[in-house]
Amino acid sequence: MMTGYKKLYGIICVLLVLSAKPVFADVVRDTIPATTEAATEGEILVEVNATDKNAVFENTAKFIFTVNNTTATEQVGKISWVLTSVTGQKLKHDAIDVRVSGKAIGKYNFDIDAADPGFYKVDFMINVTEYDDTLHKAFGIRPERIKSEHPRPVDFDAFWEIAKVELAKVKPEFKCILKPELSTPSRNVYLIEMKSLGNVLVRGWLTEPAVKNKKFAVILGLPGYQIALPPVFGEDRDVAFISLNVRGQGNSRTNINTRAEEYIVHHIENKDKYVMRGVIMDCIRAIDFIYSRDELRHDKIFVKGGSMGGFLAMATASLDKRVGLCSAQSPIFSDIRSVVNEVDFPIKSIKKYITTQPGLTVNKILDNLDYYDVKNFAPNITCKILMSIGLLDTYIPPSNDYTVFNLLKTNKRILIFRDLGHDVSPKYIELELAWMHDEFGLFL
Repeated sequence: MMTGYKKLYGIICVLLVLSAKPVFADVVRDTIPATTEAATEGEILVEVNATDKNAVFENTAKFIFTVNNTTATEQVGKISWVLTSVTGQKLKHDAIDVRVSGKAIGKYNFDIDAADPGFYKVDFMINVTEYDDTLHKAFGIRPERIKSEHPRPVDFDAFWEIAKVELAKVKPEFKCILKPELSTPSRNVYLIEMKSLGNVLVRGWLTEPAVKNKKFAVILGLPGYQIALPPVFGEDRDVAFISLNVRGQGNSRTNINTRAEEYIVHHIENKDKYVMRGVIMDCIRAIDFIYSRDELRHDKIFVKGGSMGGFLAMATASLDKRVGLCSAQSPIFSDIRSVVNEVDFPIKSIKKYITTQPGLTVNKILDNLDYYDVKNFAPNITCKILMSIGLLDTYIPPSNDYTVFNLLKTNKRILIFRDLGHDVSPKYIELELAWMHDEFGLFL
């Protein structure tokens, strides 16, 4: 059972990942390992699982397909499979004949070869006497060898140094306003405000344990796409939580009030004015806010998020060495050039926007997005980092995020969830929380 703190922490982790227009992987059938006792009389239950818990192999992926036939009728037919790249290119296929007697369980082994390092999808189809189904799986082949084919801009570091210099010239005008109506006996809630790049007003929430004369470690939670982050509550007496609503999201819409796909393309034709430049600076301004507060531990700052929040967490950790720990779940904008013709978001929105802007091209947009690609931030991250990927993610292919992971030069760890798409795993949330407590020397 998760404690109340962990439950609330889990809820906010979901908000950090989800987008206003989420894209999830196809539904995957996952069942309890098939047994005749677990099945209802007259059912046919099927499942397929990789023999490796992470579905990562050296050369040959190995799967076991189980058919649990609790009917009295013999099931005769085929199990076939189709192997594709993560972007849908068909690579190979095969099929075998199957026969499962009534009241029996059949198990079938599949060895699927894939020569090149990367991630692959495989669809298993069963067609027997009284049952048809398709199960979606994925696996990796030597992912530690995945590399990007696209170079980092030579002036990448200079570009972001200029942005930080511009931010430093903006007076932050920090405000921290107690909200008694939102507070609890154990936790105080504050509305926080600050001025960021371009003199844009940014808001968020700070919740602190109602403990006097104590300094708190800080979790800075960064939002998923078009998500309004609320205050975060809990019983951890050592941790303060800041949920930041970057410009154009949540209660930070004063200067930018776009919606849905309009946000991701806001000034995308100009890398110096693109909305994400300001958004990343908003995150760094939040670090400035932490440093302005005496009750917050400046040496124990944990930055985290998923999807867009994961992208922001890594960008912040790359640009600001005051970050002590970083966690990124399936960050977007990962080696984006490699999927420009393959994924819907944000590419579909970008291509739609281009049609409204005479003279604007996909190549021009990609030239600008090179300055926002997570893989180009990754080499500069020096703090310890935890990442996660779902192998069935159709939003961010796992190969893209693994490209980012391979470019990290710091102490790093990645968790692979073989049956998840663009989702949050409760296992990751619990591990992430325990990891932070261990690294910061905090004990619940």
